[in-house]
Amino acid sequence: MGDEARAAWAAPVARRRLGIITGAGPEAGLDLWSKMLAANRAMLGAAYRGDLDAPDVTVFSVPELGLAMDLEGNEERLWEVLRQTLLTMDAAGVDLFCIACNALHYYADRIADLQLNARFVSIVDAVRAYLQAEGVEEAAILSISRVMALDRWSAYTPLARDVRLETPEEPALLDEIIQCVKRYGPQRAETFGKFARVLEGLRAPVVLLACTELPLIPTTQRDKTLVDVTAVLARTMVKASLSAPDVESVGEGGL
Repeated sequence: MGDEARAAWAAPVARRRLGIITGAGPEAGLDLWSKMLAANRAMLGAAYRGDLDAPDVTVFSVPELGLAMDLEGNEERLWEVLRQTLLTMDAAGVDLFCIACNALHYYADRIADLQLNARFVSIVDAVRAYLQAEGVEEAAILSISRVMALDRWSAYTPLARDVRLETPEEPALLDEIIQCVKRYGPQRAETFGKFARVLEGLRAPVVLLACTELPLIPTTQRDKTLVDVTAVLARTMVKASLSAPDVESVGEGGL
């Protein structure tokens, strides 16, 4: 390989730097990062050269963000932890960032008020764009009970104006399942059974797995379309890092 060919091969892809805020829980951040790598490889296709074409990702894993399971009881404490993390991340020079926790999107308005240099890519906006692109008019949503309540504490409440959202009859069971995954991992047989019971009780043909622990649970469900919102966010982040001039216009359409 000549010098010019070597220089051309080694030239980096022009792209934006990405940030992931995680800790609620930390495995969800790893899952998001892994899915970003897979999405990046898929989008670059035959042009993918390996390591040189991987996305530039900085991960901020903050254990105290795990208090998001009790968002209402820890509202201000959580915000202070998240705010400090956001400022640290912004100082690190990332261009786009996302949060690997659906519940923490409750703070979206406060994040906007910080007027960070980095742009916030919302998982809720990514899901909305995906549903519109797929023509979905009705879906079930599975998350912690606070998010599924679709009240002032839930970032998904505005989505209910665009899509009919079904919630399970036993929301507390989802809290139990999610806590079990956080403590013991997703492989326990007891967790499989409880999760299958929740899915069987839903009528909607499309199910949003709107808690970052839920896609980690193996399932043999074939009767419904399970939408891994972590994967939706991963594709949106990668697409924005590669080409989009304005992240607000980036959605799932065309992916």
